[in-house]
Amino acid sequence: MRLDEAVEFAENPEPRCPCVLLLDTSGSMQGAPLDALNEGLQTFRDDLTKDELAKKRVEVAIVTFDNQIKVVQDFVTADQFEPPLLTAQGQSYMGAGISYALDLIAARKSEYRSNGITYYRPWVFMITDGEPQGESDRVVEEASQRIKEEEANKRVAFFAVGVEGANIARLAQIVDRTPVKLRGLDFREMFIWLSASMQRVSHSKIDEQVALPPPGWGTV
Repeated sequence: MRLDEAVEFAENPEPRCPCVLLLDTSGSMQGAPLDALNEGLQTFRDDLTKDELAKKRVEVAIVTFDNQIKVVQDFVTADQFEPPLLTAQGQSYMGAGISYALDLIAARKSEYRSNGITYYRPWVFMITDGEPQGESDRVVEEASQRIKEEEANKRVAFFAVGVEGANIARLAQIVDRTPVKLRGLDFREMFIWLSASMQRVSHSKIDEQVALPPPGWGTV
């Protein structure tokens, strides 16, 4: 166990509500979509930190995927979260990104367990304007299989959001839940919804079914 981790959990023994934002930063996101996404991340942070309980319980991590998979923000509680400024280039290594996000969650859960911290079902929130590019079908197929297993065993809730230009039909094959199509570039409303959903979860009992607000920012 790392010392900084032991200190962190000793100072804040609240149950954790982990959320990985899995963000497409491939070249096609350049310009307006990426600007709106960066602004949305600020909104997400501002909205979450207004809630005294959520800011101690909700943990945010950000994984980006283009030709590389990067953890641009490792898990931190919302009150420590400083949104990075994302840039875009390259292709969409979506399958590899999904697998990485699921690995990150598995590692975080074992840290919770070794520190005696209870946790809510983790969320992965993937935002993309395309489909997998430049990687083998096998990588994508394995990632898809993992999502379905994790969902079936209630280990992860995996959401996919398609921005203008996304191949929604292809996304629907990969993920278990129906993908949501974002209205225009309404990332701000989407992140307010995500923050409200995380707040609801963080105020609930572990394993309680939580009714989420309707996603007015998108269409199913």
